[in-house]
Amino acid sequence: MTYTTEQLIEILEQELRASWQGERVLLSAEQRFNDPVLAPLLGSHKIGKVYAYREFREQVHQYQKDQQVSGLVWRTCHFKGQSVRYPELHNQLIALEQDKDILLQSKASVLEFWHQTTPGLKLWLAGHDPQAITPELVEQLAQDAEWAEVDATFTELYLGLCWGNPQECHYQWAMPESGCRRIVAAPNRPSLMKV
Repeated sequence: MTYTTEQLIEILEQELRASWQGERVLLSAEQRFNDPVLAPLLGSHKIGKVYAYREFREQVHQYQKDQQVSGLVWRTCHFKGQSVRYPELHNQLIALEQDKDILLQSKASVLEFWHQTTPGLKLWLAGHDPQAITPELVEQLAQDAEWAEVDATFTELYLGLCWGNPQECHYQWAMPESGCRRIVAAPNRPSLMKV
C-alpha cells in the first residue's frame, strides 16, 4: 500500500513534533554544522533535532519520487460569498512533474474567481511600499504567470502569479527563474498583512 499525500503530511508532522520534543536527535549533527558562531549558541542538541527532521523529510521526498505521491494539497478560498478550490504545494513536500501540470491547469479557475470578486476594489502590487496598478497590468502579469494562487482576509483578496519551480517560487533568491508576484485587491490601501 502506498501512502497518500495526507498520510505523508501527518507522518511529517508527527516526526517534527518528535524531533522538537527531543525524541529524535541526529548524533553526527555537529560534524555537519560547522559554523563557529551559531554552533555554540544553538548547541549540539538543537542542531541534532534540526538535522534529524531534515534527513527524515528527505527520505519522505525520495518516497514521493519513487511512489509518485503528489505534494499538492487542495485549498478553498472564500471571498465575497464566492469560493474557489485550487491546488497548492504543501510546504514540507516536493512537487512532482505532474503536480506542476495540475497547478498550470488550475490557473484559469483562480483567475475567474479573481475577476468575479474584485470589481470595485483597488489593485496593488504587493511589496514593502505597495504600488497602485491597473486591471490591464494585472492581466499582463497573469499572462506571464504559469499558475495562480489566491488567499483572502475579510476585506482583501491576494492573488499570487507564479512561475518556475513550485518549491522555490516564494523565495526572493530564486528570482528570476522562479517567482510569485503578489497582487492585492482592497477597498483602499492594503493592510500589508502577510498572507
